[in-house]
Amino acid sequence: MYSDQNFTNREISWLSFNERVLQEAADPATPLFERIRFIGIFSNNLDEFFRVRVAAVRRMVDFGKDEENLLGNFTPKELLDKIQEIVIGHQQQVQVIFKDILEELKQDNIFLKNEKELNHQQGVFVKKYFYDKVLPNLVPIMLHKNHKFPYLRDRSVYLAIKLSKQSNPLDFAYSLIRIPAISVSRFYVLPKTGKSKIVIMLDDVIRYCLNDLFFYFDYDVYEAFTLKITRDAELDIDDDISKSFMEKMSTSLKKRKTGKPVRLIYDRTMPEDLKNFIFKKMKIDSDENAIAGGRYHNHKDFMNFPEIGKKKHYYTKLTPIRHKDLPPNTSILQVLRKKDVMLHYPYLTFNHFIDLLREAAIDPQVTEIGITIYRVASDSKVVNALLNAIRNGKVVTVVIELQARFDEEANIYWSNKLQEEGANVINGVPGIKVHSKLAWIKRKESGIFRNYAYIGTGNFHEGTARVYADEGLMTSDPRLANEVANTFEFFKQNYKHFDYEHLIISPFRMRKFFTKSIEREIELAQNGGNGYMIVKMNSLIDPEMMNKIMEAGKAGVRIQLIIRGIFGLNIPPELSQKITAISIVDKYLEHSRIFLFGNGGDEKMYISSADWMPRNLNRRFEVACPIYNKEIQRELKEMLHIQLKDNSKARILEPGLLNEYNLGDDDDEHVYRAQEDYYKFIKNKHHFVMKIYHNPRCSKSRAGLQYLEEKGFDIEIIKYMNDGISELELKDIIKKTGKKPFDFVRTHEKDYIENYSGKEISDAEWIKILIEKPHLLQRPIVVNGERAILANPPEIIEEIV
Repeated sequence: MYSDQNFTNREISWLSFNERVLQEAADPATPLFERIRFIGIFSNNLDEFFRVRVAAVRRMVDFGKDEENLLGNFTPKELLDKIQEIVIGHQQQVQVIFKDILEELKQDNIFLKNEKELNHQQGVFVKKYFYDKVLPNLVPIMLHKNHKFPYLRDRSVYLAIKLSKQSNPLDFAYSLIRIPAISVSRFYVLPKTGKSKIVIMLDDVIRYCLNDLFFYFDYDVYEAFTLKITRDAELDIDDDISKSFMEKMSTSLKKRKTGKPVRLIYDRTMPEDLKNFIFKKMKIDSDENAIAGGRYHNHKDFMNFPEIGKKKHYYTKLTPIRHKDLPPNTSILQVLRKKDVMLHYPYLTFNHFIDLLREAAIDPQVTEIGITIYRVASDSKVVNALLNAIRNGKVVTVVIELQARFDEEANIYWSNKLQEEGANVINGVPGIKVHSKLAWIKRKESGIFRNYAYIGTGNFHEGTARVYADEGLMTSDPRLANEVANTFEFFKQNYKHFDYEHLIISPFRMRKFFTKSIEREIELAQNGGNGYMIVKMNSLIDPEMMNKIMEAGKAGVRIQLIIRGIFGLNIPPELSQKITAISIVDKYLEHSRIFLFGNGGDEKMYISSADWMPRNLNRRFEVACPIYNKEIQRELKEMLHIQLKDNSKARILEPGLLNEYNLGDDDDEHVYRAQEDYYKFIKNKHHFVMKIYHNPRCSKSRAGLQYLEEKGFDIEIIKYMNDGISELELKDIIKKTGKKPFDFVRTHEKDYIENYSGKEISDAEWIKILIEKPHLLQRPIVVNGERAILANPPEIIEEIV
């Protein structure tokens, strides 16, 4: 067991991260409906934490041994007690935050009502909804001490119901109802009456109509209390060699659904007799496994709270934009033959990657496509593009990781689907989980094959690409693309091993490589040089790497850490000037891994699919990729510097786990918010709006506008004949074209022939004439940022794209 004072326990650190999520829900500056969503995210995170991490700690307690070398000075039993203490505190905070949110909703005439607060008309609506939508999904289970207790589904919410008689309370019965999770929304928005908007939880719809459900019985008192079970999500994989790995995974997934309970949350107002009955039948230890909660459970459903708010209740949408080098109707492969392209999600659109796959699928020179799949969307456009590539005669190799936690069933489905279509499906590598984010395209060019590659930090998932901050490098640089091709050869035939000179592969050499990179900075600092490094990742909990960071700090290396989630390092006060650490929790999930090393002035930069955790460095196939393109290096470095300046959403990571906000320099009153600031940086660099000075009566001008529309550009139309044009504006346009004012004069116009032909007129005078007489101005003029052109014919617009 590690008990070094410089380490914080992994589970305690994770709970501190989830508290940062809860801070977003508590923050009055967060838009109101986004606060509701953060409560949902907090709850969903906690569910997975109990299913995986708490279940693992409980197994340690049960087996009397430490499976995983716990960090921090805890025995497994002490750790379990500490987790329970922290979680109960967080749950109490949730109740307070939720109550505050409800009060704020009321101020905007939005009300979350329970079944006892409905008036007659609202009750009529609820009854009709219950009969039309809810009742067909409900089948109560009557409970009896002599009957076997029903199996409760993992993460489902149940109503535990006590039925009794007002005249004789001792005559009672118990029942259970599972609240539908998929077929019916958790929220019902009542038809609007007046200015108010009324929402009622599905739980309360059922409560309101319990007499309609139990009319068979002679009871007149109905009490309903929520409870929810969380089960151990560990997969027990059979070692029967006669079964395929797919069969073993399918069997294990069925067993997971009946996993051992690790947490029961119940309504604290539940009567003692009903609670004791349930606990006894389920063999639940009330002290360790049960947590008394509020009236509602499965707050994760609040991630999908009805969108009935006003504009002010939501974050301003930051629309993903196109990369400047990939305008509409552009061959991405052709661009990649000239330069690398980095996609910064969610600021740049994930559609570029879909476009790359589509192009590869129909390009007759492309012979093979490879991809690693860890998680994809339920209606994946990525998989759809791969299926169409197969139908177009391409060889498609798909490495699907069947052990991607909680995506195992989906990945088994996609594995079967792709195999049916003819893909070469590889279900991972024995003994290693494939977590790398790679795509590979093999294309025949001039009689030889050329490789193209995509190397990323996040999944090929168009849904998460809208909310996860990730990086994806598209390249045909043979130093990188050829080595990506080699990884697919390894996936196909595991006995083949390659010497990777550029890609850094885990578990083979990533730990050693980054250790040497840190040692290089230590050597520089010890010799009086400027040793420094900036490291951004999701989690830092690997003891060896943390010790190496401490060693570097003591040697004088300046280390800046941006760690979103688990952070195991306790930075002592004497090193706080050399080692700093922040965590950013905001509207997007920070998910990219970026590493910058000073390297004596010749900076080295890498992106990676791996955090510095034992599982990533020891037991997973991960890829870190050097960034050779200087422009991309500058973009990533700018991101790191923007994040380090954040004084709005960054928290300081320190041993006390206080999650205090990083307020930055006292002398700097500017407000920095990294995600919004980086979006502005990316938009300023990549997004362009084609501005056209347009005369609708001119056929050439109409042709220019049509060309822009057909190419799919964002367009701003300036009708200068009606709205005029300023002197400053016209001077700026002419300067951007590199031409003279006279070049913009329509010399065949009658006005020009009669009044200006043959006269000596200065540039300044022509400017004034064109402003006063815009009919003399050539058209159309198209402006793209700092470049402009007289777009006649329209095709020359391409010169300024």
